[in-house]
Amino acid sequence: MDTLEAPVPGSPTRPRRIRLGLIGAAVVGTVLSTTLVSPAVATPPNIPSKATAQSELNALTVASEGSMSGYSRSLFPHWITISGNCDTRETVLKRDGSSVTVDSNCYPTSGRWYSPYDGATWTSPADVDIDHVVPLAEAWRSGASSWTTSKRQSFANDLSYPQLIAVTDNVNQAKGDQDPSTWQPPLSSYRCTYAKMWIRSKYHWGLKLQSSEKSALQSMLNTCSS
Repeated sequence: MDTLEAPVPGSPTRPRRIRLGLIGAAVVGTVLSTTLVSPAVATPPNIPSKATAQSELNALTVASEGSMSGYSRSLFPHWITISGNCDTRETVLKRDGSSVTVDSNCYPTSGRWYSPYDGATWTSPADVDIDHVVPLAEAWRSGASSWTTSKRQSFANDLSYPQLIAVTDNVNQAKGDQDPSTWQPPLSSYRCTYAKMWIRSKYHWGLKLQSSEKSALQSMLNTCSS
């Protein structure tokens, strides 16, 4: 889950933004379908195949969930500078968006972002969060509590594996720090990919998982064709 962000000056409040989005959904969809060459699609790197994800899931250690004692998001420093004036959030916005332009501070001034969690497309970065696929609090309970702050920083800003993805802010906030046993993307067709991303991230970072979490991931993985 991404850090909650303050409203952008001049932007509508969240309830109004939601209402406008619902009212204008059909119009936006029509406009996008006739003006875009291809949709903007969030595509984190190194998403494994079904077979590889299955092997990695089988290799993960199943254990009881750890304590939240001592947890703080500040123990996972983010967002950090990646290149020039661009931090991790801005880098993912550029990677996952379509036709993204940025100002001298690397803040997006235009673009389109498709959220694969719910199938919504946004044209304002204020409507988009960068989700930690494996939430920071979930990582803490799964083994990251014993990591160094430096390692937790690397995890929280991981651009090499499928740990960060641009999605609709409200959907990200509804997810919170839940694992797949209690939360899965509303768009059921994306659950296969979500499971593969979750498994790869936990496998790469050596995190544990609960039995209920493993069962949910296996069910999601079973829906994958490849």
